[in-house]
Amino acid sequence: MINTLLLVMCLVTSGARHKVHGTQNVLQEDLELERQLELLNKPPIKSIHTNLGYIVDCIDINKQPAFDHPLLKNHKLQRKPSFQKSIGKTSVKKSPTRPLLVLQKDQCPTGTVPIRRTTKDDLIREKSFLNYHIMTQDIPGVHIAEVSLSSLYGPYYGVIGSNNVFNPRVSRKDQVSSSHLWVQNGPVEAANKIAAGWHVAPQLYGDDKTYIYSAWTSDNFERTGCYNIRCSGFVQISKVNYLGTHVNNYSTYGGTQLEFIISITQDPVTKNWWLNMANINIGYFPAALFSNMTSADQVGWGGRTRTPPNTPSPPMGSGHFPDHTFHHACYFTFVSFQNEATRNYGIGPHGAQTFSDRSDCFGVRYLGYIAEEVGYSLQFGGPGGSCGN
Repeated sequence: MINTLLLVMCLVTSGARHKVHGTQNVLQEDLELERQLELLNKPPIKSIHTNLGYIVDCIDINKQPAFDHPLLKNHKLQRKPSFQKSIGKTSVKKSPTRPLLVLQKDQCPTGTVPIRRTTKDDLIREKSFLNYHIMTQDIPGVHIAEVSLSSLYGPYYGVIGSNNVFNPRVSRKDQVSSSHLWVQNGPVEAANKIAAGWHVAPQLYGDDKTYIYSAWTSDNFERTGCYNIRCSGFVQISKVNYLGTHVNNYSTYGGTQLEFIISITQDPVTKNWWLNMANINIGYFPAALFSNMTSADQVGWGGRTRTPPNTPSPPMGSGHFPDHTFHHACYFTFVSFQNEATRNYGIGPHGAQTFSDRSDCFGVRYLGYIAEEVGYSLQFGGPGGSCGN
């Protein structure tokens, strides 16, 4: 009887101990989330309430989250690139049949920059989102249709293209469909990389809309990097456009194509990597963030999707395969790069390599030089479906 009583007491005590420890873990996680929110959400000078319900805060340009990064404590703010004021205006000609997309109309006051406010729910969703990173190689459920340039014509100092925007349908909250261009250096397992474009990513934003985004890492997303400004690092300069902007209008298959120019360009003086979208220099990734990014040994354009293993993949781009028709599949026009020989945009890719891991689900075609209206171009995308792992 005594032994039985002792056993019951031990079980009750053990259960209570596990409950206390579980509660403590929950409290610690909650405190950590609050700490992250305090770092990311600086006191605003003004707040803009968007029609989708999220808030954009206008933050003092000198007090933005970027400067919380330990490598940027003594960073000197660069207000504009040394090469030119706006890359896109001198590099890509606007087609009268394909209007350039206006990303944002509201502006922050002078001396402030727009930073999308992060919520606790955002941080909780992002934890799951980053467990299976769409930007890394050989992750189950990630599918690729891309055009890239190898180190043969490098090193590279910039990449550019004009990309039409769609809203591919995702059937699960943990799916992603994206279009982007990128610069990358180093071996895959320790890649330094910057990517920028648009994507549908419900785990990141809480809905199935299309958003403008960028991502960076200095170690293949093992310990460094993030999307948009979900960690310190990216320095916002524009008072109009910002990372995490919702796209209000989309291209339609067979109809009007809405597009915007994207470029990632290294400043030859400061070595910072500048991001330009829709003819506006949004900001830059300071050189100090990277372990091996004085130049890039690979640049590229294309699309990716992600879905949990053993589930159907979402569509990519318009959901249709490339067919040489510029109002059907997703595309990049006016694709170009900078290397040591040029240091200016305008030269089309040579030795372009195309890759699609599942040609029955997604296709990609490098079309070369087509005409003055589109320059050097490529198409990619497809319906997805049962694409395997």
